[in-house]
Amino acid sequence: MTQAVDEAILQCSEIPKTEMRRVMVGEVAICLAHTEDGGWYAIDDTCTHEDCSLSEGELSDHLVECPCHGSRFDVRTGEVLNLPAVIPVGTYRVAVTGDQVLVDVDAKPVG
Repeated sequence: MTQAVDEAILQCSEIPKTEMRRVMVGEVAICLAHTEDGGWYAIDDTCTHEDCSLSEGELSDHLVECPCHGSRFDVRTGEVLNLPAVIPVGTYRVAVTGDQVLVDVDAKPVG
């Protein structure tokens, strides 16, 4: 299910650890991941190999696997880790304030 929000403002409790959700921030489809270590990461939801939703894939540690052809991406950096994808996905800054998770599609994370 796609959730359209202005800044992807969600409650932390809406996405349990080790799960992902597709959210819309304006016109941008985001895969919002809550990793096992409690981290929050936002990447483009569309695989760079083919038009597949990464939020429908599997999250293991900091890696998301595309459900279509198995390409894996690091949610921290967007780096592609195996074929068939060769182009990294975009990453976005995530802020947690209290119990709210916000994604800023205009600000890229440092590093």
